[in-house]
Amino acid sequence: MLRILAIADDLSGAAETAAALLGGSSHLTESCAQSAHSLPLKQGTDDGGPQVRLLPHGPEDLAAAVACLPWAAATLVLDTDNRAFPADVAADRLRLILGALPSGDAAPLVFLKLDSLLRGPVARQLEVLAEGGPVLLAPALPAMGRSTVNGMVHHGGVPLHRTPLWDAEPTAAPESVAATLAPLDTTLISLAAVRSGTPALTALLMAASAGHPAAVIVCDAETTADLDLIARAARGIPGLRLAGASALGAALARTAGYAPRPRAAVVRFHKARQDAKAPLLVVGSASGPAREQLHVLAAGGVPVITFAPQDLLAGNPSTAALETALRAGPAAVTVAAANVDPVASARIAGGLARTVAPFARDRPLMLTGGETARHVLAALGVQQLLVLGEIENGAVLCRTAAGMPVVTRPGSFGSRDSLRTILAALAGSPEPSAAEDPSPTALPLPTAPQPSLPPEGHFMNNTDSAELPYVAVTMGDGAGVGPEVVVAAVLDPQSNAECRPVVVGDALRLRQAAEVLGIEADIQVITDVEDAVFTPGRVNVIDLALLPEDLPWGQLSPVAGHAAYEYIRVASELAMAGKVQAICTAPLNKEALHAAGHIFPGHTELLAQLTGTVEVSMMLSTPKIKVIHVTTHIGLMDAVRKINPDLVERTIRRGSEALIRAGIPHPKIGVCAINPHAGENGLFGQGEEAEKIEPGVKAAQASGINAVGPLPADTLFFLAGRGDYDLVVAMYHDQGHGPVKVLGIEAGVNITVGLPVIRTSVDHGTAFDIAGKAIADPRSMVEALHQAAEMATRPAVAV
Repeated sequence: MLRILAIADDLSGAAETAAALLGGSSHLTESCAQSAHSLPLKQGTDDGGPQVRLLPHGPEDLAAAVACLPWAAATLVLDTDNRAFPADVAADRLRLILGALPSGDAAPLVFLKLDSLLRGPVARQLEVLAEGGPVLLAPALPAMGRSTVNGMVHHGGVPLHRTPLWDAEPTAAPESVAATLAPLDTTLISLAAVRSGTPALTALLMAASAGHPAAVIVCDAETTADLDLIARAARGIPGLRLAGASALGAALARTAGYAPRPRAAVVRFHKARQDAKAPLLVVGSASGPAREQLHVLAAGGVPVITFAPQDLLAGNPSTAALETALRAGPAAVTVAAANVDPVASARIAGGLARTVAPFARDRPLMLTGGETARHVLAALGVQQLLVLGEIENGAVLCRTAAGMPVVTRPGSFGSRDSLRTILAALAGSPEPSAAEDPSPTALPLPTAPQPSLPPEGHFMNNTDSAELPYVAVTMGDGAGVGPEVVVAAVLDPQSNAECRPVVVGDALRLRQAAEVLGIEADIQVITDVEDAVFTPGRVNVIDLALLPEDLPWGQLSPVAGHAAYEYIRVASELAMAGKVQAICTAPLNKEALHAAGHIFPGHTELLAQLTGTVEVSMMLSTPKIKVIHVTTHIGLMDAVRKINPDLVERTIRRGSEALIRAGIPHPKIGVCAINPHAGENGLFGQGEEAEKIEPGVKAAQASGINAVGPLPADTLFFLAGRGDYDLVVAMYHDQGHGPVKVLGIEAGVNITVGLPVIRTSVDHGTAFDIAGKAIADPRSMVEALHQAAEMATRPAVAV
């Protein structure tokens, strides 16, 4: 069995890598599973699974800890926490570890786990790694839509430097992997070369590493199959060290014969002790998905205690609410995300850890956000974890030396129900039987009576089932038809019977639109959602007052483009704060948006950044047909390159969840091909259907989704139009948009699927040619508001 040393730069990455290595000689036996809480962690041995060692920060402590590491272990995973250190310090720490490695036949294969977006001191660490020989780097992370093509990191098919994913970093995103690693010499193995097969790829890698001509060999990869090819070929080259995201570690494990424990078995494995305390979930992430997951948890009756960053930094947060909650059952704690200064994030995480540590001892824990997890475990004196397996993607179940379970997970990972699923596992809930629904929501969630908590430091999902949901309605581009259709939709009696709409826009422009339409509207300015009063004929508007009184109708305006951006920003903040339960958007103009300096392809990408969402999909809905897109606002050739099985599966899954939420319990989904006649057995195209689509459909089918395809697009749209399919999965923009707009643009609605908040929109543009003429059709806006209200009151499945 191949011996592997994995070195990670953060705790969640270390846990993910260890979960991938679970198996082989470290297989968790049934006898171990039955006595999990009593198994000690033995120094220098494998006693049931890979160990994650949390290496200390101080140089002397680090040297002492490295000297005691069990180098003979089949698998050893180290968390250096190097992402938190300056580049030179991180390099010195890594050099100390590598200098202690055994040599010759006793030397393990070294895998350096790095951030998939190449953040942190990547170049300096690879420079140190390359001091012992050539290094192969493959940073692709297919599960998150991240690939490497032509030596450039892409997210969702878009080059990294053109995405907002580095916006919080002190420097601009690199345009290529080579630029990230400069001045290190690099050589590139293209995607075509990777896919040439193991013998050919091994020969290429051998030639690239012979004599160590380049410090780092960069490998392109789009899929897990690509990474398996890379890992298999790399293992045949003595002395070659590997670096990359956790997906390369998983590929290394698969090709080395390690067998990860099934997630269902992990849930079944953990049985709560009779004397166990209720679980505590510590959520240090400010990401949009984490915020939504906390709202879902709170809506299920689990108290969520929110601490103010300034109180944590001052060391005087009130813990009375947390103490009260934990006496009654499980609870979660987090930090008020809107007030977090990124520069102070480490100190805030430390303050949060010190605050919860007295309550966390001898208690099942869930820790999300790598910085937070590390601080909490340090406060508890935990120096190593035994990894048992994954509960879901990225959520790794471990146990401490004292026998208590700990789950770690990156903050932005997981579906809407992720925290519920993890809490069920921590509380020892039984695994659903084969006859039951295997989805995470089927796991019973232990709840307790909601304690009476003070308003400060506590939030719950404030949607009462007896009340109508609040919907933030953004005015769109003020020079287009947005103001007209917004006024008409908000005054629609049916809309007001279904929701409480609050417009985010300019009161003056709305009054001008009402005059154009020749209708009486009582347009009232409010400062917050709670100030809105809902009476017939009244329009409540949060007035940003950004447009001049003489703004002409139907003309491109950077001022209107900037205002449209601000409407969306404010609506997103209201949604993330839980003040509105959905967003409904009037159209904006992309050219005006860009002229104002906001470079986004459209609403979808803008909302994704504002809510911290990694990947979303566009769904078009009409009374006759619904379509979700695998790719949207990119060129056709780029779209074909971007499509891959993992992306197809994720799109199918998002579409299925959205339809379930909309009231279709078992949707039938048809998946389009790329080529005419679905390629007709290779007659058309280059086999894209078999390579890029079929595996994704099969993966969705394996998870219980009723998906069929790939099918010829022309036939599929005909069948869907007559009702044979509830949803069509289109591969690229015009493949889906053309049929939808023929079948019903007037009542068409655009739904963004995957955000932590419901978002619907009209399925038409700003229509400058008819703006200000009282002839714009408001039916699409009315339908968008209707669907926003309907989906906001169905909390079962996230979209």
